[in-house]
Amino acid sequence: MFTEDKPHFYGRRQGRRLRKAKSALMDSFLPKIKINPQNPLDFPFAPENICLEIGFGDGDHLAGHSANNTKNAYIGAEVFKNGIANLLSLMTGIKQNDEIDGEINLLPNRSDNVRVWDDDIRLLFPLIPDNSLDRVFLLFPDPWPKKRHAPRRFINPDNLKVLARIIKPGGVLRVATDHKIYKSWTLRKMHECPDFEWTATCGNDWKHEPQDWVQTKYQRKAIREGRKPVFLDFVRK
Repeated sequence: MFTEDKPHFYGRRQGRRLRKAKSALMDSFLPKIKINPQNPLDFPFAPENICLEIGFGDGDHLAGHSANNTKNAYIGAEVFKNGIANLLSLMTGIKQNDEIDGEINLLPNRSDNVRVWDDDIRLLFPLIPDNSLDRVFLLFPDPWPKKRHAPRRFINPDNLKVLARIIKPGGVLRVATDHKIYKSWTLRKMHECPDFEWTATCGNDWKHEPQDWVQTKYQRKAIREGRKPVFLDFVRK
């Protein structure tokens, strides 16, 4: 279904070899929460909001946000297998050295409100209905800082056109970055896009964590290394 005209993906799909427990999560638990391409918004309840996180990394934000907002539904897109395995670990409580005996389930306090897309998000976009998402998170994406790599940056006219189609009017696109080039690039491209409006009214609106924020592993590393993240919210007009 997705073999023709498949876009080229830049980046890693796997790092270190997964240990036994995390391999078991990928083999036994991931199929339970993978997106059904025939019905990508299929959840076992009627969600108050449907959120999409593009490139969820180690899954810290997705796991935390979905745990804090059990009435919302979340789609997480990530191609990096180690990151997916870490998300599954956070959702089930199974660590990499654990012995698994029996069926793997969600932690008792978690809602079944997360679905995972383990491939390029651009392959999922055509399957998402118009005006169906309330929030989209793009957190600390690869900045591709070299000028010749600029077309690889996720914030570009083609992707923004798709996001404008699938985000509801009044819905929010949140972009977080610690990279000066990506910050400038994002603000410029979003300013050029007629479908979104930046919500900031002062510096405190985008230089400090939003009220509902969940820190990511990459964010903590950036802060330790002296880089200051910014948090940019854009509303769909």
